[in-house]
Amino acid sequence: MLYNMFEFSKLAMGPWRAAANATRRTLRAPWNPMGDTLAGRTTAAAADLFESMTRNYGKPEWDLPTTEINGKTVAVTPETVWSSPWCNLVHFKRENAPKNQPKVLFVSPMSGHFATLLRGTVKTFLPDSEVYITDWVDAAMVPISDGRFDLNGFVDHVADMIRAIGENVHVVAVCQPGPPTLAAISLMAEDKDELRPASMIFMGSPIDARLSPTVPNKLAEEKPFEWFEQNAVHTVPPTFPGAMRRVYPGFLQLSGFMQMNWERHVDAHWQFYNHLVEEDGDSADKHRQFYDEYLAVMDLTEEFYLQTIKDVFQEHKLPRGKFEHRGRIVDPSKITDIALMTVEGENDDISGIGQTQAAHDLCSNIPADIRIDWVQPKVGHYGVFNGSRFEKEIAPRMKAFMKEKGRKA
Repeated sequence: MLYNMFEFSKLAMGPWRAAANATRRTLRAPWNPMGDTLAGRTTAAAADLFESMTRNYGKPEWDLPTTEINGKTVAVTPETVWSSPWCNLVHFKRENAPKNQPKVLFVSPMSGHFATLLRGTVKTFLPDSEVYITDWVDAAMVPISDGRFDLNGFVDHVADMIRAIGENVHVVAVCQPGPPTLAAISLMAEDKDELRPASMIFMGSPIDARLSPTVPNKLAEEKPFEWFEQNAVHTVPPTFPGAMRRVYPGFLQLSGFMQMNWERHVDAHWQFYNHLVEEDGDSADKHRQFYDEYLAVMDLTEEFYLQTIKDVFQEHKLPRGKFEHRGRIVDPSKITDIALMTVEGENDDISGIGQTQAAHDLCSNIPADIRIDWVQPKVGHYGVFNGSRFEKEIAPRMKAFMKEKGRKA
């Protein structure tokens, strides 16, 4: 019922958005003298703000047409090199790229936002890496005939994509996929899989969510599992390909994120309005770029969401040695020759300090000389994988780690 009401509200706002767009275009038309008055600018800004707050945000484009290699600008083409109903493995093919550059697989979060949230991460690595990324599919777009997808399926997908890329892959798990990615690599190591990765990096990941619990961690523990079953899962309406599938809707996840930093978001939109009134186009465009990405969300399957809540955030199965994958206990101590790096943000309010570092304790048989732990000062959760400090301080350390510590097949 909630999902249907949400979709109905979007449809109901359609005429109002159209009116706001018409008002904005009319007031900003070069022939309209009202556009140069304070009243005209404030009205147009209000219409622009209303439209942006009520728009239905679709999946963003990658918008990475070029990169620079050795001082030369080259074309970049995203291409799908492996796929399932639930995920596309995207390779950013670079024109005339040098051979033997490191292959890096970014395992993007499946926690409400699209993989394009890591656009800046990908951009930073394109000049000197063969970049691949997991592009998870919105559950609302997967027909129910394609079956179910749970945390075990996520583990399988990560392992399959590592194998699809080939030998000497450096795997980077950002936030949510930390535990299932560590599980996949642990099983590959135990099986002595020849295509196990050369290194693994976990960034702001809830490997052990008991440590330095944040607001989301506390919510997951304070509410009984039945509460999430009864309040967080809804049915996809008939207007989507995944009609009748039970999902955790992306708009619920987004509302939770917004409420965590409500004052900051309100202030950002007030500043956006002022920038429009003042005709500060550059600042207004930066706001649009961020929120066009941030407000675009996807649904998660019921089984994936609930299993993640239970296994990762309530029962903490991986750090307690109780995480099972299709009947097998996952044991990270089986990893002996895969380099390990963890990255955390000093001000992370999603995955607290220590949650990602826990990977070092679990991977007890990795030699000390191929381990690195880095806590980045003055950044929050998103600053761990995006922004100026990521580009200038974190990414160079990651690249050096891959080059110096990564296992060679």
